[in-house]
Amino acid sequence: MNRLRDIPIPVGVEEFPATVKSSSINNPRVKVQAYITTNTNFLDARKGILADNTTGSLFPDNDERYIFYNRTVLETCLLLGWFPDVIHCIGWQTALVPAYMRTMFTDAFKKTKIVMTIDDFAEQGVFSPKTLAKTNLPEPVRDIMKYKNKANFLRAGIAHADAVTTLSPGYAEELLALKEFKDNWLPLFKRKSLDGIAHGIDQLQWNPKNDAVLKSKYDAKDRSGKALCREHLQKAVGLPVDASAIVASFVNQLSESEGADALLAAVPEMVKEGVQVILRSDVPTDFTKDALALQKKFPTVKVLIGSDEEMLHKIMAGSTVLLKPARSCSHAQYVRVALAYGTIPVVRQTGGLSEGLTQADAQGTGNAFIMKKADAADIVSTLKSVKALQSIHATWDQLVTNAMTSNVSWTLSSKPYDELYRNLLKETK
Repeated sequence: MNRLRDIPIPVGVEEFPATVKSSSINNPRVKVQAYITTNTNFLDARKGILADNTTGSLFPDNDERYIFYNRTVLETCLLLGWFPDVIHCIGWQTALVPAYMRTMFTDAFKKTKIVMTIDDFAEQGVFSPKTLAKTNLPEPVRDIMKYKNKANFLRAGIAHADAVTTLSPGYAEELLALKEFKDNWLPLFKRKSLDGIAHGIDQLQWNPKNDAVLKSKYDAKDRSGKALCREHLQKAVGLPVDASAIVASFVNQLSESEGADALLAAVPEMVKEGVQVILRSDVPTDFTKDALALQKKFPTVKVLIGSDEEMLHKIMAGSTVLLKPARSCSHAQYVRVALAYGTIPVVRQTGGLSEGLTQADAQGTGNAFIMKKADAADIVSTLKSVKALQSIHATWDQLVTNAMTSNVSWTLSSKPYDELYRNLLKETK
């Protein structure tokens, strides 16, 4: 990694140094030049992205941290004399980039198109009204950002983007049906559409046939390694090694939006059915205490708190089913990873969560178990169905084959985005 230079970045009335470094991201297909901006106080010293990994508490200065980050993106482009054809911003954390580009760096980026992606509408980058002044954006932009007596970063991004997307067609439909979205957000689109584009996975990173983390590799034709992965997972997390047990894993934040309350309520009945349960969350949440209480009570329940990429690979490979009882979900990244690893998704029918999935049945058709309510009773009932079908080996083998041969590749995203980018660029000619 090469250090280029330091750039002073204004946040409110103060300036903070951004150190710009260059590197590259390489894989067998392509080499991509990457530029990284760092700052000791805002970025380097933090053990977490938005929240402290130890306590789960949000950093109190996230507004300043992401004002700083957004400005560094554009200042780095100016430093390099590089003005991209398209800048694609994902989530509220990047939503000030379009506003800065269109108001304070207009001439430099006059040929650059902006795509703004709504990652999760529930996460909008909401801060105190005092944050508005810290952005140093013009007053008209601050007026757009004012929402419900707060500063709202996502509104700035949507209002100044050339195109707005979200991570699945189903989630786009859900948002467009919301009265709040129609009344208070659609006017920001200025006749732009909201395009829902499905989310694929990188099969170089997520592939049980060549996953470097796994001691035993496998694929759709020879799945014998998956049984060994289950054994390795059980040993790694401290579960009893039991070849006949269903290992049901949850890998998202233990939050209400992810259905953690319903899932935790279902765990005692799941345990009675002989299901082994793994609950993984990147950071502690309000539900962590209850999860740990279940772990203390039941030897077949394990709680993992913390971001561990290698463990995530082991969970995907060694689990029987992936639990995703979310109340709302813009995409299904982990669900598609689970399919690739022959781990059957158990999901709620919402947003982009069930797209590409079909209900499993006793005839061996389908690749998932889809719940309508995903309350505790529904989760337990569905796990009983899983148990019944798993006992029919030929049927379960077919369901796993269906999962592993499902299309989960980046083509789900790359082709529609390629078309979107090309259409935007036609407007500049």
